[in-house]
This record gives sequence, structure tokens and C-alpha cells, in this order.
Amino acid sequence: MVEEKADKILSESQESNVAFLVVGDPFGATTHTDLVVRAKKLGIQVKAVHNASVMNAVGICGLQLYRFGETVSIPFFTETWRPGSFYEKIKRNRSLGLHTLCLLDIRVKEPSLESLCRGKKLYEPPRYMTVNTAIEQLLEVELLQGESVYNEDTLCVGFARLGSEDQMIVAGTMRLLQMVDFGAPLHCLVIVGETHPVEEEMLDFYRLTDDVPQHTGNV
Repeated sequence: MVEEKADKILSESQESNVAFLVVGDPFGATTHTDLVVRAKKLGIQVKAVHNASVMNAVGICGLQLYRFGETVSIPFFTETWRPGSFYEKIKRNRSLGLHTLCLLDIRVKEPSLESLCRGKKLYEPPRYMTVNTAIEQLLEVELLQGESVYNEDTLCVGFARLGSEDQMIVAGTMRLLQMVDFGAPLHCLVIVGETHPVEEEMLDFYRLTDDVPQHTGNV
């Protein structure tokens, strides 16, 4: 709605109070910032109530937030569309020794190609990218690019359902994380850069031992 019917939100805001609720921080998406810009240009007062988000919640693994570089998004590959634009950003982060947060694709209310051709919107079932799929795609892009930015032995941290009672946090190489069942969504992944000894100590609580996670991170 915020992408296709923003005018309705703004027109109602001129006569009454309107609340726009989002998952995570309200300024985590460019679309949300655009909504604020448009509102201010119309003279509509905007008040933001900040919320927790994955951008800071990943700190629970022990990696310091000020040691993260640019965040990247990993989209679902298709047979005809296999973008690798995130590769250069990961390369830049790793050259600086910084960690990289990878946000994984969510496909909800995606109209099917067939329905669009027929002029009637029918939606595909929801899809949520797993840590396993993300690593598979990351390694495929590395194979194509061949610049040795990361490999199967690169240390990463996989997260599932972060912030919930059954959250899962697992640290290990890409190869090992691919063998872990992270369960239900939502998932995200951090590619670890250079680490401080204190970061290493915290990561030890989540490292894989004999392919089994030591700790799921409920604190």
C-alpha cells in the first residue's frame, strides 16, 4: 500500500491523524523516507517513534555494530535473473576488515507472471530466503566473479527469528552453515570481517562444534 497508494495515506493525513506501522525501524526503507519527504512538502506534521530493527539486533552475536560496513540485500535468483551487484559491496567491506550484514529476500504478495499476462493479479505463495539459499547464491557469484572475496571457509553468522523466544544464532564457515536447518523465517546472514578478541570470545558461544550449534542465543 505504501508503494502504490501513498497518496491516499497523505490525503487522509491532512484531515486526521494517521499511523503507519512497520516491522523494524521506520527509516529502514527508502520508501518510508520518501513518504516523510512528501508529507513535509504538503505541510503535514510527521512524528517518528523509533523501533528495534535487525540492523542493531544482530549485535547479540558479539560483533560490534561500529565494525559493520554497508548492508547488502540478497535477492532470489531465477533462471533468467541472477544479479551479483552485492558482490562489490561485500568486497569493499572485506577490504576494510568490516563485517557485512546480508538481508535476505522476502517475496510476499508477488503477482505471478501468468496472471499479469492475463490482466488479473493472482499472487504466488509467500517465499522467505533461508541462510542456506543465501550462501549457495553467494558462492555461485564468487565462482563467477573469481576475485576470492570469500569462500566456503569464510566465517559467517546465521540468524533465524532474531528477537523471538526461539531465535537461532549459529557461527561457522559457509560450508558448515549450509548444513544447518535454521527452521522458520525470518533469516539473515553476517559475513564476518576482521575481529577483536572480545568479538571472538562472544562468537565462541555460537560456534558450531561437530556440526551442531552450541547455543541458540536465548538470553
